[in-house]
Amino acid sequence: MPELPEVEALAHHLREHAVYRPVARVDVAGMSVVKTFDPPVSALVGRVVTGAARHGKFLAVEFADRPDEPLHLITHLSRAGWLRWHDTAAAAPPKPGRGPLALRVHLDAVGGPGFDLTEAGTQKRLSVYLVRDPQEVPGIARLGPDALALSRDEFAELLAGRTERIKTLLVEQQVLAGVGNAYSDEILHIARLSPYAAAGRLKPEQVDDLYAALRSVLTDAVERSVGQGAAQLKGEKRSGLRVHARTGLPCPVCGDTVREVSFASKSFQYCPGCQTGGKPLADRRLSRLVR
Repeated sequence: MPELPEVEALAHHLREHAVYRPVARVDVAGMSVVKTFDPPVSALVGRVVTGAARHGKFLAVEFADRPDEPLHLITHLSRAGWLRWHDTAAAAPPKPGRGPLALRVHLDAVGGPGFDLTEAGTQKRLSVYLVRDPQEVPGIARLGPDALALSRDEFAELLAGRTERIKTLLVEQQVLAGVGNAYSDEILHIARLSPYAAAGRLKPEQVDDLYAALRSVLTDAVERSVGQGAAQLKGEKRSGLRVHARTGLPCPVCGDTVREVSFASKSFQYCPGCQTGGKPLADRRLSRLVR
């Protein structure tokens, strides 16, 4: 799933390639992907791209025909969604329901440059909204503070009194916006914290380590990602991971075997040597901690 660094890089890519270009046509290939109806997506035709931004893990593209009346095309890419830039595209409208294409925006001219929103697999969760104000999108209205906008003291206040496991809190977008499953694994590994540690019971020095890891993991990933083409971003993300999606491989820090905890629809990875005092955590089929 694209997280804060990848969405920030996609916004940067659009600012470099799409701004000041008019919309020639919008093709909707997946009818269920568009979650709003007023204004219709056809209202984008003739408008000019004026910017691109990130709200947590939401990507927003701004279009305007007058500065005081912008429209925002906002997407949540979910688990298998992606944005693909193209220099040319087929002029014929795509047939709905065929292939991964969900929505295509033609810029300058039909068949010219633009971008596609695609989604692989059978679980269709990609969402697109066309709104006059980003706060009209329910997921954006509920977002907590951005993960890169917090000071250390604000981060400590956010954790204080929370009973959730720290892994759960880091990925809860209403608490902290932008971090997902992959980068939370990396943050906890660098901070040397168990995913099962209670957020509100961390010692001050552990909060310091966690905040420093949050900042370093995300800023390093943003720096690696920004400037990469959209097609290279997924590979760039994988190349920077030390524990996430590396089950069974040696930890690059201590050499212990990276382990996994599995749930019904997701999993996370961690290093026992670095994070749990050498004790492997159990998955959902066993007790919480193997003693």
